[in-house]
Amino acid sequence: MPKEAIPAHVYALCSVLSFALLLLGWSALTYGKYVPPLFLPAPDEIVRSAVTLFAEFGLVTDIIDSVLRVTAGFLLAAAIGVPLGVLMGSLKVCEAFFEPFLGFIRYMPASAFIPLFILWLGIGESEKVAVIFFGTFFQLTLMVMDVTKNVSMDLINTAYTLGVSQRGVFRRVILPASMPGIVDTLRITFGWAWTYLVVAEIVAASSGLGYMIMQSQRFLKTAHIIVGIIVIGLIGIAIDVFFKWLYGRLFPWLGKGGTA
Repeated sequence: MPKEAIPAHVYALCSVLSFALLLLGWSALTYGKYVPPLFLPAPDEIVRSAVTLFAEFGLVTDIIDSVLRVTAGFLLAAAIGVPLGVLMGSLKVCEAFFEPFLGFIRYMPASAFIPLFILWLGIGESEKVAVIFFGTFFQLTLMVMDVTKNVSMDLINTAYTLGVSQRGVFRRVILPASMPGIVDTLRITFGWAWTYLVVAEIVAASSGLGYMIMQSQRFLKTAHIIVGIIVIGLIGIAIDVFFKWLYGRLFPWLGKGGTA
């Protein structure tokens, strides 16, 4: 039935089954010699490459550097985008002033601004954080705006009827009603921030997962590329689990996890 709950063990089994089917298909293609190793190495080759990268090529340092860059860009986008989105979703004058501009900018690819970021910020960490910020901020702000706009006017009118001030409506009605959607929006946009990692580290980087992936591509080390992609995916799953845990702790009356 649509939206019908399923037992936790069935949910977990389906999740494991999806990865098992992927691994089965991958193994069939590689061990069956249907795809050359240059294009898709076998799973055991990926494991050996991962061990080599961790033991000899400082993959841990690359992971730490990438996590710091993505987190810095995302937190900066959230620190500005969440308050701005709440204002835009609450006050029509703010929506009218900011939404056309943000809607215009968000269609521009972040990679197109890399030359400008280098000119303005140099080739250090600031440029890489700026790319991730630019790729995340506009979508995050507009999604928070939509969440805030969906707060029921009945709640707001009831608060006014009970004598709550305009400032109190923001603090006691709009923000609490918007917070579940805002946390879910942060979970989704944090994933988007990771999609800009390779773009951010493509210029003048000497470390990071994106840098490692690009270097591996130059030397046709396909297994190393796949290891980098898998590591990013595992980090993403960890972040997603954290946000779902946070959602459950902050809003236990809404059930486990967000709305995806």
